[in-house]
Amino acid sequence: MGIQQWLFSIKGRIGRRDFWLWMVIWVAAMAALFYAVDFNLLASQSAAFMLVCLLWPTACVIVKRLHDRGKSGPWALLLVLAWMLLAGNWDMLNGSLQWAVGRFIPVLIMVMMFIDLGAFVGTQGENKFGKDTQDVKYR
Repeated sequence: MGIQQWLFSIKGRIGRRDFWLWMVIWVAAMAALFYAVDFNLLASQSAAFMLVCLLWPTACVIVKRLHDRGKSGPWALLLVLAWMLLAGNWDMLNGSLQWAVGRFIPVLIMVMMFIDLGAFVGTQGENKFGKDTQDVKYR
């Protein structure tokens, strides 16, 4: 699999190595964007545009990793749900329910997804999403 298919196609399967490689690149890009905005090296609108541009490759990598685990792409929507719960304003809920809905549940979803995608081995051999895991050719 080439870099273009790795980052821009939801078809196929990738292993843990390529998943974690993209996660490291993504975290580094996010840190650089926030650093640039914090020190007024980049306008926040430009950083927001770049962040949105990184959503598609991230979704493609996650979906292909889900495929390797034998799960369909819509499972990735759990991460969207967790992100929305974290960003929500839960002041209308009292005490522990506010903490549970606004912090505990989204963090639990994210941790479980990253354990599932990043630690567990994919299905061996062919599954309904394609042939065995393909390594990305970076050249």
